[in-house]
Amino acid sequence: MRWIAIWLFAAGMATASEDIADKYPGSMLYDKPVEFIPGVFSATGATAPPTYENAGHNNNLSFIITGDGVVVINGGAAYGLAKALHDEIRALTDQPVRLVFNENGQGHAILGNSYWAEQDVPIVMHADAAHEVAEYGGTILEGMKRYNRDQAAGTVIVEPTETFEDEYIVEMGDFRIEARHLGPAHSPGDIVIWLPEQSLVISGDVAFHERMLPIFPDTMTADWLETWDTEFEALNATYVIPGHGHPTNMDQVRRYTRDYLVYLRGKIGEHIENGGDLTEAYYVDQSPYAHLDTFEELATKNAGRVYEQMEWE
Repeated sequence: MRWIAIWLFAAGMATASEDIADKYPGSMLYDKPVEFIPGVFSATGATAPPTYENAGHNNNLSFIITGDGVVVINGGAAYGLAKALHDEIRALTDQPVRLVFNENGQGHAILGNSYWAEQDVPIVMHADAAHEVAEYGGTILEGMKRYNRDQAAGTVIVEPTETFEDEYIVEMGDFRIEARHLGPAHSPGDIVIWLPEQSLVISGDVAFHERMLPIFPDTMTADWLETWDTEFEALNATYVIPGHGHPTNMDQVRRYTRDYLVYLRGKIGEHIENGGDLTEAYYVDQSPYAHLDTFEELATKNAGRVYEQMEWE
């Protein structure tokens, strides 16, 4: 297990750069899938915003080779990206892909569903994520087409085969795979994939570490913290494959997700107590997190949105 410990250390200490060129130029994937623990693979995406250069592969596309089929986590940001992942799976195993989970209703999770549906693979997501796809799928697709241009070919909106509310459990081969909705977190319908026998959680956007987490208009940070403290920590996972960034451990995602939310809410709370307004709130000190990728794109937005929430709490 020493190689896992080395990887965990490296993942915790390294900071990814938005300036790093595509790591896998022979594929639409930003990087080649790597086996993190036996049977569990992840193709780590760029920790930058989606661009033509990374083909929208700025999240983690993971899969589990169970011994009786393959389970894929995330459809990918485009038809071609899902196909590129499938090509990598076929190079590793003859086992068929039997199921695809979408970690939420965002484009990088759901737009590649069009490829998987073409392969007759069932697609499962939380009911709230399915609502996002039904309501906003067309807008999400058009946004992807603007940056991905020709690389968007074949991509259409495909709704899930099945949805669930609390959990969706699969016993397949050597794995018990538990898809769980732990509660409100980053975006509607966020789920985690929990492998209890391996003590590994594929956290999706419930947990971040190498890039700054984005706070959306509908991201309720107090609720996210409650979900983290009451449900996510209770998993007591040894290994974490986050939604973005290299596989790591609980200490790292706690530091850059829970602790960041607590820190930012503390700064905004002080600002409000001192009579500060929204204009000034954008510039509260977030320097302890300035080394994270996407800090420049997200820090001020995050502060403003937390102010707007806390002003009425």
